[in-house]
Parts: sequence; C-alpha cells; structure tokens
Amino acid sequence: METEWDYRRKRLFEIIEIGLPGDVASQVYDAFNILSIVINLVVSVMNTFDDLHARFGPWLVTIEAVTVAFFAADFAMRLWTAKFLRPSLTEPRAVLRYIFSFSGLVDLLSFLPYYLPVFFPSGAVAFRMFRVARVFRLFRVNAYYDSLGVITQVISSKRQQLFSSVFILLVLMLASSLCMYSLEHDAQPEVFSNAFSGIWWSVSTLLTIGYGDIYPVTTMGKIFSIFITFLGVGMVAIPTGIISAGFVDQYTRIKRISEYADEDEVHFIRVALTEHDSWSGKTIQQLGLPHGVIVVAIQRGHEVVVPRGSVKLMDNDVLVLGAESVGSSDQHHIELKELELRQHNPWNGQRIRDLDISRQTLIVIVKRKGRMLIPNGDLTLHQGDRVILYTRTRMAHASSIWL
Repeated sequence: METEWDYRRKRLFEIIEIGLPGDVASQVYDAFNILSIVINLVVSVMNTFDDLHARFGPWLVTIEAVTVAFFAADFAMRLWTAKFLRPSLTEPRAVLRYIFSFSGLVDLLSFLPYYLPVFFPSGAVAFRMFRVARVFRLFRVNAYYDSLGVITQVISSKRQQLFSSVFILLVLMLASSLCMYSLEHDAQPEVFSNAFSGIWWSVSTLLTIGYGDIYPVTTMGKIFSIFITFLGVGMVAIPTGIISAGFVDQYTRIKRISEYADEDEVHFIRVALTEHDSWSGKTIQQLGLPHGVIVVAIQRGHEVVVPRGSVKLMDNDVLVLGAESVGSSDQHHIELKELELRQHNPWNGQRIRDLDISRQTLIVIVKRKGRMLIPNGDLTLHQGDRVILYTRTRMAHASSIWL
C-alpha cells in the first residue's frame, strides 16, 4: 500500500522529470533547470575574460555558487526518487544504475569538482578541469524537445554504419602513415622519424583540414598525397551521407505514421466517475464491458493507473475507453461529422425540430461551452455550438441505402 511518504516522493519524481501538459509545477522546474544550465555556462565563459572577471568577479562567483548548489540539489532529488525511474529494480540497484548512467555521471560531475577543493586543496587545478562536464548538461535540453531528439534517434539507428565508416577511416590513416613514412623518411628524417610520425599528416589529409605543417617533398610522396587527399574527401562524405540519409528516413517515418493516423483513427471516450455512478467501487473485471470496448487508461489525480482487471475504480477517476475502429470493409459504414455553427449559419436560433435537414441525418450531440447537451427537438441552437451529425449507410455493391 502506498504511504503518504511514497506519494510525496513520487510527486517529486514527476516534478523533476519532464513535465506533462497541465503539470505547472513540473514545467516550471524544467524551465528553471534549463535556465540554470545556460546561466552557469555563460558565467563559465565570462570568467575566462580578464576584464569581465575583474569587473563582475563577485557577481560571477555568486551566480556560479547558486547554480552549482542547484545542480547538487537536483542530483540529490534524483537519487531519492531513482526507484520511480526504474520501478522494475530494487531501490539500491535503481540508485546505482542512475549514478553510473551517462546522465548520472554528468549530474555528479556538474557540482562535485566545485566542492572537492574544499577537502583537497592541493588538487584544485585538476578538479577545475572536470568542471567542463557541465557542458554535457546541455544534453538534458535534448529531452525537452522532440526535434532535438531526432538527432539522437538517427545516430542510434545508424551507429553500426557510423562505426564501420570510422573503423575504415582509422585503418586508412594508419596505412597512409606507414606508406608516407616509407616514402619520406630518407628525404625528411627529422619530420617522418618513425612509423607514427605520419599520423598527424594522415589525419590532416584524410580529414581535409589541410594544416600543412607536415608535407611530402619527394615526387612519389606528392603523388601519394594527392591520391590520399581524393580518398579523404570520399571517406569524410561517407558518415555525412549516412547521417543525412538517417534524417530523411526518420522524418519520412514520422510523416508516414502521421498519415496513417489520419487514415485509420482510433476513437476514445473520456468518462469521469462520480460517487453516484454504478461503476464506482467496482473492479474493471466487474464492469461487463461489451466486446471491442476496453479501458485504455485510468487517471487518478496526477497519477495514471494501468487498467488491470483487479484495479478497483474510485470516485473522481477519469476513464479513457477505447473502441474498435470501423473499417471501410465493414458491411455498415458509420460516419460522424462535427459542425461548428458560425455567425451566418442558418441554423442559429432555430430549434432542432425545425431544421431543414434530411431524415437520414441525425444530431446526436450538441457541445456548448464545454457541456454536452442532449439534442431533443425543443433544443435551440446558438452561434458557437458544435453539432455532431450521425450518418449510417449500408455498403451494398455500387449503391448506398440511407437508414
């Protein structure tokens, strides 16, 4: 049974994780987290300028101390709520899994090097180098935006091809270094002094950066350098093409999913239970739902409950019911259309019984300012109402019969 203490921990977990729509506290925390990361990095850059450090030094030190303290508090809260991040693990294993994950190590290195010189003054210079890890906290911004997440998905899906291209590039760098050593050692013994002295030349040539501090002087060395330069252009283009193709595939897949969703919609119903509803107090198994209707989710306060058969429904629960979609191959085709009454619509101000509509079309629901109205004949329609029209046709050969 969930205690009040566990509920508070779970609520804290919901706040420090990515905020859901409508969860104001979580969204405010996300915004403050991103702002702290950006401010801390800006302060770190400003500290490298002597004139800015001399002018705003005390302010920069204070801002850095506050943001680092927030990073430490954020890490402590994530440790405390780690079991909700990985509910399948025991709490000690969930904590260890978080600490040794990439995000956990980045979170730890974001504040730990700042405080270590207090206990180990002799290592202050070495600890200062680890503060660079704060830059990696920017990857947390990636989790808040789906468009940035595409980059991670593309690299993850194409990792094998990228590893293969990098491996081939490393082999070519080593081979070209050995060849250039053989061609240039006699002419430039001080430059190409051993087999690995040409690594820098092969890197600058294959990666097309053209630094130019090491270059061949013999005829054969120059010919070989030309060949490696052309090969380097092609090798650099391979990972570029892989990533570009990955982006095209990913956006095509997203677009295709969106198109499929428009073509074959799944219909859901949202039902809020009150203390007078007959479903309140019953388990899902006891509801006796018709075939093809399922409980998709149960919203209980800020928590989403998995709708297992043994779950007991409570007052103020919000049920999301899913119904089987009707395909075009069915014998009966059900069509629902929603119509919004605007300013000059002739239905404005008329009773439903007086509307000039076909007998084959029925008004099943009228939405008015968030309320659902039963469309009896005396109901008068107004501007802004949303009217749900129901049409049922029987698909028989080339003709259709209105019912």
